[in-house]
Amino acid sequence: MNIVSRILIAMSSRHIGTDVHGNHYYESRKASRGGKLKRFVVYQGQPEASKVPADWHGWLHYTEDTPPPEGGYPRRSWQKDHLPNLTGTIHAHRPAGHLLAGGKRKPATGDYEAWKPE
Repeated sequence: MNIVSRILIAMSSRHIGTDVHGNHYYESRKASRGGKLKRFVVYQGQPEASKVPADWHGWLHYTEDTPPPEGGYPRRSWQKDHLPNLTGTIHAHRPAGHLLAGGKRKPATGDYEAWKPE
């Protein structure tokens, strides 16, 4: 982000917090015409909406009135870490048989019967 953008953000909004991915969350100093304070995120690296963790998503979309606590909400043992959308990257899921995963899959097990029109 260039210096002019940083100055404009600093003058017109206040920093609310930062998530584990380094994204910075802000809220405008003045209410908009609808009476709400505008909430927005400045992404670390490539801007991609799926990089916003669930903890911050609720605050950003006015579902929560207060930002998440420092360090995030308590997590359950079965919860996985947040990952952004990996489609189009080398980390994307490629099932067996996909051309980029070798193009070979296990043979059919015999439980499939092809449909034949009558």
